[in-house]
Amino acid sequence: MLEEYEKKRRKQVSSMRAIMDYAMGVVIFLLGLFFFLRDRVKLEVNESFPPNYMDKIFGGICIIYGAWRIYRGYKKNYFQ
Repeated sequence: MLEEYEKKRRKQVSSMRAIMDYAMGVVIFLLGLFFFLRDRVKLEVNESFPPNYMDKIFGGICIIYGAWRIYRGYKKNYFQ
């Protein structure tokens, strides 16, 4: 009985963490795309804060980290 409860609880925790990883991964990935491609979009922010190479570096890091979060949600290796 206790083992079944523990197994069910781990499955619930794993599912919730996977959903959170998917959501955060998508948000961070899209944020990275925005920073990486910011110089191609005409925005008011670009006039007062022009894009530079640091935006590209930060965007690349966000894209990699967001992709990793999505992959981690797909694999669901939380308890190993």
